[in-house]
Amino acid sequence: MLTIKRVAKVLSNYQDDDAYENQQVGCGRNCLGNCCLPASTLPVYAIKKDQEDSGEHVVMNSSQEQPRSSFLNLLLGQWEDRMRRGLFRYDVTNCKTKIIPGKYGFIAQLNEGRHLKKRPTEFRIDQVLQPFDDSKFNFTKVGQEEVLFRFEKGNDCNSHFQAYCSPSVVAINVSPIEYGHVLLIPHVLDCLPQRIDHDSFLLAVHLAKEAADAFFRVGYNSLGAFATINHLHFQAYHLDVPFPIEKAPIRRIYTGKRLQDRGVIVSELSDYPVRGLVFEGGNSVQDLSDAVAGACICLQNNNIPFNVLISDCGTRVFLLPQCFAEKQALGEVTQEVLDAQVNPAVWEISGHIVLKRREDYDDASEEYAYRLLAEVSLSEERFHEVKAYIMEAAGYQMGEDNKVNNKEDCICKLQKKEQTKLINI
Repeated sequence: MLTIKRVAKVLSNYQDDDAYENQQVGCGRNCLGNCCLPASTLPVYAIKKDQEDSGEHVVMNSSQEQPRSSFLNLLLGQWEDRMRRGLFRYDVTNCKTKIIPGKYGFIAQLNEGRHLKKRPTEFRIDQVLQPFDDSKFNFTKVGQEEVLFRFEKGNDCNSHFQAYCSPSVVAINVSPIEYGHVLLIPHVLDCLPQRIDHDSFLLAVHLAKEAADAFFRVGYNSLGAFATINHLHFQAYHLDVPFPIEKAPIRRIYTGKRLQDRGVIVSELSDYPVRGLVFEGGNSVQDLSDAVAGACICLQNNNIPFNVLISDCGTRVFLLPQCFAEKQALGEVTQEVLDAQVNPAVWEISGHIVLKRREDYDDASEEYAYRLLAEVSLSEERFHEVKAYIMEAAGYQMGEDNKVNNKEDCICKLQKKEQTKLINI
């Protein structure tokens, strides 16, 4: 069994075992468990009932200011309220951030506080699917004060904010990477392990769509790809700058009539340090979501760790199989990368690299970002095998277009915004 002695990220104030034991047991904690949640009065944001999309997806013109959706205003307003109430471990808005000069503009953040106040844990990295373990920290132990609202599909065609029972919640990440960093925890009382299913993935896509802001992304880390808690959750935050992965050119993969009938286009990244697949389009939100969820389930069943980035208001999804933890356990990662203590999860792979040492931040370069992410990527041969698994499981045909699209079909329509804001500092 491959294991790494790892320090767990603190995602909730109740993750500290000592703090948890000092709280009153049972309903007195006002937690998200069966003892408290069914009787709670947490409000619900209900998304509109699914209807058949026109097939035309709105792409934000990022060269112009876009008004925030009422949903994103609500989410960020509630997040700021929790900040004022002192529920975060540190003030992430004080962390230095810069754009690294170079082709892609990797984003470096100095977050010296994020590795503090963590408890050691033994974490298996050789199994993507592992059973839920109630004896370890999970989100039913989170206090309801960390929850912003519940998030679920409504029964009508309008999005609205109302109060009724729902098992899916949006909560703060008390160790945030960026402004508005939240967790989407589907069906929290079901105690689902960290594994993708069609229903939960669709909910995550709706979270990105409902935000209606191309700078609000949703991410997922599987076990073995730096998920730190084996309780189903997605992460999301707002960062007002294009991600490097969103600017990478792509090469389309021919997938046959089955996906074409759904309007889903599958491509692979080209000239980016991590190999991955890109899903976009779809005749409906469900078409795109089902295509990606099916691919994720295939990876899970083949014990292949992966990360997912839901981008461009839920119209593009990046699927990124990786092997960093396995290489680390086998002693195959360079000492330079190990010394930096960077865990390359979905945000790092997408180009937002969180650094824990000032010297790494000061010396950050595009060459370093490439060296780091190269340790994450599957080899070309292995990636081709993984693509074949996915296409065979889904019954798709696989072929490649020799044309690399780096303009009109570039992943990120945000590339038009070359007057990118330099965030800092």
